[in-house]
Amino acid sequence: MAQEAHGAIYDLLAVRGVSRRDFLKYCSYVAAMLGLSEAAAPQIAAAVEAGARGKLKPALWLNGGSCSGCTESMAQVDSPDVATVVLELLSVNYFETIMAAAGDHAEKAMDDTIEAGGYLLIYEGAVMTGEDGNTLLINGKKGKDILQKAAEKADAILAVGACAVDGGWVYAHPNPAGGIGVQSYLDTVKVATPVVNLPCCPTSPEWIVAMVVQWLLVAEDDPATFLAKTELKTRTYKDSVTGNNVTLNYPAYIVGSTIHDNCPRRGHFENGEFVTEFGSEEEAKGYCLYKMGCKGPQTYTQCPITRWNRSVSWCVNSGAPCIGCGSLNWVDNNAPFFKRLSSMQLGGGVGNVQPGTVGAIVGGVAAAGLLAHGLGMKAAGRIGDGPPMETAKAYDRKKMAKKGGDK
Repeated sequence: MAQEAHGAIYDLLAVRGVSRRDFLKYCSYVAAMLGLSEAAAPQIAAAVEAGARGKLKPALWLNGGSCSGCTESMAQVDSPDVATVVLELLSVNYFETIMAAAGDHAEKAMDDTIEAGGYLLIYEGAVMTGEDGNTLLINGKKGKDILQKAAEKADAILAVGACAVDGGWVYAHPNPAGGIGVQSYLDTVKVATPVVNLPCCPTSPEWIVAMVVQWLLVAEDDPATFLAKTELKTRTYKDSVTGNNVTLNYPAYIVGSTIHDNCPRRGHFENGEFVTEFGSEEEAKGYCLYKMGCKGPQTYTQCPITRWNRSVSWCVNSGAPCIGCGSLNWVDNNAPFFKRLSSMQLGGGVGNVQPGTVGAIVGGVAAAGLLAHGLGMKAAGRIGDGPPMETAKAYDRKKMAKKGGDK
């Protein structure tokens, strides 16, 4: 039986142009992404091999309010590719954007899968709750009701992309369609199926593959242990639509460090070398984009490590500042995207304000207190003049001198 299993998976790999060595290397890569040691690679290979023996695990991919960007991200995985082979070991019985079936045949495939239970639910897009759910109708049914029905019998749920995590673009003020995240909605309707959130707009196909493999590893034993056997980090926010305090589960390997921690332009940041306008000499040299609004220091994802399109590139590598799409309420909190200061939602009808405004008010009060304290300390002879302080970074001084010379 073991030889048949190996034969099945490696025959499948061979026809897709993937070597056995590539497959085992990929299993080690997935193990690393899941926070496991390289010794777990054979276990991952065994889980995939089990699928190759014909024991395909059922899955549903549902779409809420979205642009289908996460679907597009998956579709652009280069082929032949190990990730594609792994994902073909799922029986995706319903996938609105790319499935061949339509109409009653498609609906029957979904209904039959839900009735049987024991499947993985992958949900893309925001849950549309506006107008009592009538802002999104699919075959005459409310999108939110379809999600609830599918979630109740699923073994586990992957909320893929920012829209599914917390509403994403749709959640942005004023949110007339009532778009919210999957976990927030399921909390409202009291569905306790475990949800793992994969952030960013769009999410990375590599992250989806890693979580599919993680589910394959535990599904044979006890699907209820999916969360317990996945290393997670949590984030909590208050949903402005439902009023819920929502706790989100994320794979720790995705949100364990900031983009800034792993950014290839980090050295330029440390040296004070920044791009201050697009099309400049500094941009051509690949200097840090912090002053162009880069949100890397406040965004916890591993985009610089995983990257997109078979790890070829990602936003900053292609010359754009990070806009923080891996953070919560990212559109409202991070816009304008190409400016360093972002807007903040204060709630209570206050709306958007600039942190600089708040800082000027709060900082003014604090500065006045510190100044008075400092003058008192100086008068008492407790402090001297102190060390000389830079008025600006050396790089900025050169830029200012250059601009002054141009005048």
